[in-house]
Parts: sequence; structure tokens; C-alpha cells
Amino acid sequence: MLIVIPGLLAAAELGRVRQLLDAAEWVDGNATSGAQSALAKRNEQLPEGSPAAREAGGIILDALGRSPVFIASALPRKVFPPLFNRYTGGQRFGTHVDNAIRMQRGTDFRIRSDLSATLFLADPDSYDGGELVVEEQFGEQRVKLPAGHLVVYPASSLHRVEPVTRGTRSASFFWIESMVRDDGERRLLFELDQATQDVAGRHGQDDPAAIRLTGVYHNLLRRWADA
Repeated sequence: MLIVIPGLLAAAELGRVRQLLDAAEWVDGNATSGAQSALAKRNEQLPEGSPAAREAGGIILDALGRSPVFIASALPRKVFPPLFNRYTGGQRFGTHVDNAIRMQRGTDFRIRSDLSATLFLADPDSYDGGELVVEEQFGEQRVKLPAGHLVVYPASSLHRVEPVTRGTRSASFFWIESMVRDDGERRLLFELDQATQDVAGRHGQDDPAAIRLTGVYHNLLRRWADA
């Protein structure tokens, strides 16, 4: 399931993150690559754990915690501290799959990467190329979003970033360990949650149908979740 979350960052938050990135020192993006990714990856990255990455990452984590759509679609158990990359001058990231386990350097923090996320930080008309291409069961999804918009998709998906032929594409990327590891089960829960919210919005939270749907949702979550 691929979910787009518009406007995750407010204008002031986006401005502060951009300010931090503009003033930061960047390194070769292969600093965090696995063996397969290193063969395909050509970009730059903020050093993991740098002051700029920590402050910008904190802004993003706060925004995720305020987003009902993110919480309902991802059902997050753990979120990897956001990382930051940029592409320019033909840089790209060839087709790859993300590592199943991600470990934060210098700590004992680790997650199972059920979901991958990309938060776009550059205006789409400021660069050419740079589409995130996610291979799904029924074909490719090409994603190039306005600054501040987030896309979340299964980490098991093959995906790539097309070459950036003009300008600079900057983004944050991170992974989520979900309470529900199966993508099909997460999809059903998300669709049920959205339907329940629709019924409650039209008929009220105390509507009998809304109450029954809420019960079904929580009983399924109780069955499938690893809290």
C-alpha cells in the first residue's frame, strides 16, 4: 500500500528544515548503504546524528506524531530517526530493496523495516527528474511531490530514484516498524478506519454502525498487532 500524506510539515517547519540543510555539510550517501545499495546509490547525505540532522529529524518526528493519516496507515511501533539526502548533477539511486533491519549507529536502537518513507523537501519545479519509482504488484508508481508532502510504502518494494538532471532534489527518508507487519492486514485496517471515520462524520460517533465498525477495527487490531 502506497500512501501520500499532503502537507506533513507546516510552512514554518519546512522553512526551518531547509535552513538547517542549506547550512549543513554533506557527505557521500554511501555512508549508510548496504552492499547492494552501494552499487546503485549516487547521492549526498547529512551525517547520521549530526546536529542539523537531529534538529531537523525532531521536527519531522513531531509532525508525524500529529498526523492522523500517518498513524492510521502505518500503525507505527518504532520510527527510525529521519535521515536526509540530496541529488544533483545526474545523481540517482538505482533499483534496490531496503534492508530488513536498520540499526542506528552507536546505539542499540534497531527496527524491522516494514515501511519506507520519503518526505520531499524541494519544490518539484526546482529540479528535473528525481522521481521516486516504486514497483508494485500492478505496475510502477512514480512519485514526485510538493515540498512538505510525505509518501509511505512497503519497504519490501523494489524502488529507485531517477537521475536529477537539473537543480537539486532534497528529501528526508526513514523507516517504520509497524505494530502490524503484514502489508495486506495494514491495508484492511486503514480502509476500515477511513470507512469508520466517514460513517461517524456523517452520523455521529454514537451512531450504532460507527460503534460496530469501531469494535471490528479494534478486535482485528488486537488479533494482528504486535504491540
